[in-house]
Amino acid sequence: MKATIWHNPKCGTSRKTLAILENLSKVDLTVVEYLKDPPTAQKLAQLYADAGIAPQEGLRLRGTDAEERGLPDASDEAVLAAMVADPILIERPLVETEKGVRLCRPQDRVLEVL
Repeated sequence: MKATIWHNPKCGTSRKTLAILENLSKVDLTVVEYLKDPPTAQKLAQLYADAGIAPQEGLRLRGTDAEERGLPDASDEAVLAAMVADPILIERPLVETEKGVRLCRPQDRVLEVL
């Protein structure tokens, strides 16, 4: 099974999710450090749609200025544009497989798409 994780190595939950994926021999893993290589707005929209969540639910509030910028109440397009411009606003980790996409908070949510 192929899996892609949008990963931040400084995040404990992201590291734990990555460890789960790395320990499964059946997973062909691609790791994207999204702070260095951010997804496009179109890719983010697809990930959130496949996860069944709105972009606002994938918005990182802790440690960001998202609330001050009014992003939790902004349009999907405005949230996605802000995430592409400032990828620290993307809550992590996101994992995509052929079974779907999950925002893996907590990390055990990754098991839902394996």
